Amino acid sequence: MFASAFVFGYLVLTRVFKYEKLPIKMLDQLATYTVIATVIGARLGHVLFYEPAYYLSHPIEILKIWNGGLASHGAAVGILVGLWLFSKSTKKPYYWTLDRVVIVVALGGFFIRMGNLMNSEIYGDVTNLPWGFVFLRDSNSDMLPHHPTQIYEGLSYLVIFFLLLWIYWKNKGNPKPGFIFGLFLILLFGVRLLIEFVKEPQVAFENGMPLNMGQLLSIPFIIAGLVIVLKKNNNSPLITQSGKKK
Repeated sequence: MFASAFVFGYLVLTRVFKYEKLPIKMLDQLATYTVIATVIGARLGHVLFYEPAYYLSHPIEILKIWNGGLASHGAAVGILVGLWLFSKSTKKPYYWTLDRVVIVVALGGFFIRMGNLMNSEIYGDVTNLPWGFVFLRDSNSDMLPHHPTQIYEGLSYLVIFFLLLWIYWKNKGNPKPGFIFGLFLILLFGVRLLIEFVKEPQVAFENGMPLNMGQLLSIPFIIAGLVIVLKKNNNSPLITQSGKKK
């Protein structure tokens, strides 16, 4: 499912690049930067935010990503760095790159959460609601129905994807620079912040915390998104790709 996120994201961006009459070679370069940055960022995010003591004691385990352990907040930081390097390499404005890539990042979040559902991992608290799931594939399962928070998140991300894509096409491929990126930060990490309230702790140290690690890491992204949207939604003129004011 992680790989599917990149495949379908590439297909969506292919249409975007063709619409803007950009070479597919540039998209291939963008995909390379994004894939490498996402994997490295997601892995280091898990290592540093969730199990630093274990991985500092077993550093070789950091390389074994096939054993699991990828954090979405780390992936977000990794993508920001990777896209900055891409923009420097291609001379494309940073916001131009971010506004297009985050559309498919939201779609990728849907695929990844569906993978979590299939793996019976990262689920919610016990519930009496009729759509509660008994996660049999979890070796530590208590055999009680739990909130399928993977579905809550996945469907939310899918709605965000369609909304951002609609904004892109509504503006004929030329949205106000940074607006889609800022809105993405607010919506995606806002959803993550709220759903975490019904999600079981991922690591032991989160027990008893008023806000878990996922929520604490989401807050700076939400604030950054609000600042960007408010700044981009003022009365300043829109600068097009040609440099002309509208």
